[in-house]
Amino acid sequence: MTSTDNAGNASKPAVKDPWELPDVSGLVVGVLGGTGDQGRGLAYRLARAGQKVIIGSRAAERAQAAADELGLGIEGADNAECARRSDIVIVAVPWDGHAKTLESLREELSGKLVVDCVNPLGFDKQGAYALKPEEGSAAQQAAALLPDSRVTAAFHHLSAVLLQDASIEEIDTDVMVLGEVRADTDLVQALAGRIPGMRGVFAGRLRNAHQVESLVANLISVNRRYKAHAGLRVTDV
Repeated sequence: MTSTDNAGNASKPAVKDPWELPDVSGLVVGVLGGTGDQGRGLAYRLARAGQKVIIGSRAAERAQAAADELGLGIEGADNAECARRSDIVIVAVPWDGHAKTLESLREELSGKLVVDCVNPLGFDKQGAYALKPEEGSAAQQAAALLPDSRVTAAFHHLSAVLLQDASIEEIDTDVMVLGEVRADTDLVQALAGRIPGMRGVFAGRLRNAHQVESLVANLISVNRRYKAHAGLRVTDV
């Protein structure tokens, strides 16, 4: 929308408030890899916040067992059914199965908002270290494999231990959200904000996802040294 000045001339469009985010409470969220620690924790927190959640797994029975254990109205399905029935699909599968899983679900994920939270990491005697996929990052690999999906990246720096701890009411952390289209990153920021204590912060386009994914290796080192479950906070925003 443009406004006019006193002389009737058109002026620049009003700048949108970056914290004016859409209502995502009615959207169905699917979590591929929802039986793993990170996916299970995200499913639990979002369902606890009132979101409709479907856990996906290669085996529908395994997904349903995890859903039954978590309760909160969470459902379980195989990955393809999870993708078909969801409005937003979070990819929380292990890195070594990332490409194969997404390749197999290209049709089911067509037109969907996909949120990749996979961290390509290696481990040796010195601890965790970042891997760099040929495409640049896990999120960029997802975008290359899913040309008909709207790929974003978020939820990389969350402690699975804290997410799954029912005694913790709030998760004190910011979520770095990356993507190409503001409407999509706004939706993901709003989804993150559904979880008490959590805030989604726009952090750039997908070409910047490698740094965000890589930082998890540093957080693992922090957590090991200080026996903690560290997250991130962005200051002055």
